Amino acid sequence: MRVYRLPGDVTKGIIKCETRHIYCALGRSGPSVFKREGDGASPAHRPMGVVTGFFRGDRVRRPQSAIQFEALDSDDGWCDAPSDPNYNLPVKLPFSASHEVMMRDDNLYNIGLVLDWNMSPRGRARYRGSAIFMHLCRPGFQPTQGCIGLKEGDMRWLLRHIDANTKFTIMR
Repeated sequence: MRVYRLPGDVTKGIIKCETRHIYCALGRSGPSVFKREGDGASPAHRPMGVVTGFFRGDRVRRPQSAIQFEALDSDDGWCDAPSDPNYNLPVKLPFSASHEVMMRDDNLYNIGLVLDWNMSPRGRARYRGSAIFMHLCRPGFQPTQGCIGLKEGDMRWLLRHIDANTKFTIMR
């Protein structure tokens, strides 16, 4: 499945799935083939499969999908510290190294997919960058930190039309 950036705005895109076009938010730096930790770019031209799904069971119902979804717990985090052995892996909180809290105060992670960016092998040091999620977007499709953001209704529709063999490729 291809994600095309919109002409004139590198931070917004369209996912083409069957006959439907789904608008999405991309990273604040737009698509890049030179993705690095913290650069705000969305990784371009590399197919990314779906590793797993997650959702906030205290806020939304489990998505209908062929993808396996796990409910987030209050102690779920994601390590984004390149020097830590747990880099780009889920961790339990409290966690001493730099990390993201998965149960966010906003709604971005109410539903999400972990895409297989920098998973096997995990590149640490300064190249590649940590996880790329497909998650819910901010109002007006404001840019992400490199992930793909969708409206909840579009996310739920898409999840009913993909499976473990689906690959997403962000085009430049």
